Parts: sequence; structure tokens; C-alpha cells
Amino acid sequence: MKIAVEGCMHGDLDNVYATLFHLQEVEKIKIDLLICCGDFQAVRNEKDLESLNVPHKYRSMNSFWKYYSGEKAAPFPTIFIGGNHEASNYLWELYYGGWAAPQIYFLGFAGIIKFGNVRIGGLSGIYKAHHYYSGHHEKLPYNEQDIRSIYHVREYDVHKLMQVQEPIDIFLSHDWPLGITDCGNLENLLREKPFFKQEIQEGTLGNPAAADLMAKLRPSYWFSAHLHCKFSALVQHGDDGPLTRFLALDKCLPGRKFLQVIEIESETGPYDLHYDEEWLAITRKFNPIFPRTRMRANFSDAKLDKDECRQFVKNKLQMRGSKPFEFVQTAPCHSPTQSVVKIFPSGHYRNPQTEAFLQLLGLQYYLDAAAQLEESSQSSGSFLSSAAGSSDYDTEDIPIEDVEDVDELEEIDNGET
Repeated sequence: MKIAVEGCMHGDLDNVYATLFHLQEVEKIKIDLLICCGDFQAVRNEKDLESLNVPHKYRSMNSFWKYYSGEKAAPFPTIFIGGNHEASNYLWELYYGGWAAPQIYFLGFAGIIKFGNVRIGGLSGIYKAHHYYSGHHEKLPYNEQDIRSIYHVREYDVHKLMQVQEPIDIFLSHDWPLGITDCGNLENLLREKPFFKQEIQEGTLGNPAAADLMAKLRPSYWFSAHLHCKFSALVQHGDDGPLTRFLALDKCLPGRKFLQVIEIESETGPYDLHYDEEWLAITRKFNPIFPRTRMRANFSDAKLDKDECRQFVKNKLQMRGSKPFEFVQTAPCHSPTQSVVKIFPSGHYRNPQTEAFLQLLGLQYYLDAAAQLEESSQSSGSFLSSAAGSSDYDTEDIPIEDVEDVDELEEIDNGET
């Protein structure tokens, strides 16, 4: 199986897909899957732009809306995670994962999916210590604080991933695992990005939760983005343990190293996307303690038996099948020819994919205010106070632009990868 891995998409699907077609033609290969490591920017309409945390000069529709509306079809199956520049209102609809557009699958805030027999996991967002132990307390419409904290990684999602026992082939995170720079060519990295030196010396460049996950899951491959450069590393787990091949890629701009194709052993195609049985069992076990306040989740309150959850999921998938629920549009789509100003409903869309997913697992919906009110009345003792204090890793998020970048996204030359 040949998989194309892309760094930060920033909504530029048209040019990434065009580059993949060019690669297929030049290299005489067939690409089976595209993976994106965050900052995907699944913006459907002007309302979504309001939840996109980017400087105003970068608040543009870009090209995702064409694939959401059906004007264009994704030419390659595409899987992505969230970063720190996302239409977070839309991704929240698909918290557990789902089709953001036909052929374009969001892994969720944390998730595992199978493509053929290749097992792909991911963690969306970036790490900020002062939000890590909080619950998912943000409410729509997002205020100036929520629009940023919504994409900060939470302990609850990491804890679920830490329960995974079965082998992972590929894992995705937007920011890099903390300490990964010790396992690659640090000299070359600092030559390209000298301003990383202080954070590396202080031990704050990267995501400590992602480092814990890498040590626990030991995937064959780990891909990241966020820092707008290419960096590779080889992580040896123990003296005789397995290897993890790490690769971070740049963002989609001319001359930048934003794309790489890997070949991974797999069954023969054609390939389809399928739910992962173990991950669904973990979701079933921990969803009853889903934290929707600033309070830390109390994991000891997850009373469902793990083995019983696994058998429940196995029975459900045997009856229904394991393919994800079909894509459904939930919001009006951008129309470049429409001169009349659209009026968008406020609040949260309940995505039918999410509702069907929770129904399949026999779980309650917790993603909006109505669900939270019901939850708080039923489980007043389910949370502990957050143990998080002020952040010792509170540098500004990596912006869309960096010191080397032009001010506007340019056309991608088909010859650049």
C-alpha cells in the first residue's frame, strides 16, 4: 500500500491533490491513501471562518468547501487529524470521527481507524499544560478564549489512547512528541530553525502526552506537522524493542517539503475504511465519564467492564458491518456566486453520523448544552478538580506564517513535493 503523508494542509486541497496526480504520473505509481497531519481547515461556509483561529488575512474559504458541497470529489481517500488552525465548530460535530466530506475522514479528537488491514491512530490538537487536565468545557459560539483552548489536547482523550493494547501501524499527531529531537539530526534542524534551540534545551519543544503515547503504543510510523519543517528520527523502544520511524513535514507551499510517499506492507486492495473494534470498546467504556466542564475526568468512575464492552462491540459490528456511517451535510455550503448575505443559524449542529455512532454503541450524546445539563443532573459526583496549574510551556502557537514565509499562499508548482 502506498500512502502519501502531508504536513499542514491549510485548506489547500486542490493543490495537494494536483501534486499527487503529478507524482503518480512521474513515478508511475498508484497512491492508495492521503494522510494529513493537521491544520486541515475544513471550512464549509463563512460561519465556519468565525471559529477558525488564524490571523484575519488568512481567513479565506480555500478549497475544502468544494468537496463538502459535492462540486468536486476527493480523488484519493483522505484521513486527517485536527491541528491548531481548524474550523473547530465543524470538527466538534465529529468529535468521535467521521466523514467531513465524501472520501475525507476526520479521525476525531482521538481515534483509531482501519484502512484495509492498516491500523491508523491519531490525536488532534496541540499541547498546552494549563488546559491538559481540563474537560471539554468550550461552548458554541466560541469566545476569544474558547476558540483557542478548544484545540488543546486533553488528558481524557490521551487516557483513552493509552488503553490500546493491539499494534498500531501509523500514528498521527499535529505537534511533535517531546524529546523526539534527540533521536534525529539535531544539528541540521537547528541550522534550519535556530530559534528552536532554547525550547529544546529547556525540554519544552513538543508534546509530553504524545511522547507518552509513543512509548506506550510503539507504532511502526509516527507522522507530525506544526513546526513547518521536515524532520526525521528513528526511535528505539528498549534495547531489543521495536522501532518507530518518525517524520514531520512542512506546510503546503512552493519549494517546501510538505509531502512524502511511503510504502507499507498490507493486504492487497481495493481498500476500504472500517471501524476499529478495540477503539470502539474503549470509547464505550469511557464515554459515560465524558468531561464537559473544567473539572478533570475521574477515570475510576468508568465502571463498564472492558471485556464486556469488547463483546458488545463485536456483536454490533457483526450485525451492522464495520464501515463508518455515511457522510451527511449539516450546514449550508459556501456559494461564490451568491450575492445575498447568508444568515446562519447559531449554536451546534448534531451530526447524524455522530448520533448514529453513539446509538450503535449504546451511548449518550454529550456534545451540546442540552446534553450537558442532563449530564450534570445525573452525575454530579463524576469529576475531580483539575490538578493543572499555570503552564510552564506557554509559548505562542506556531502561526500560519513564520519568518521565512510569503504573506499569501501561492500556487503549488506541480513539480514540487
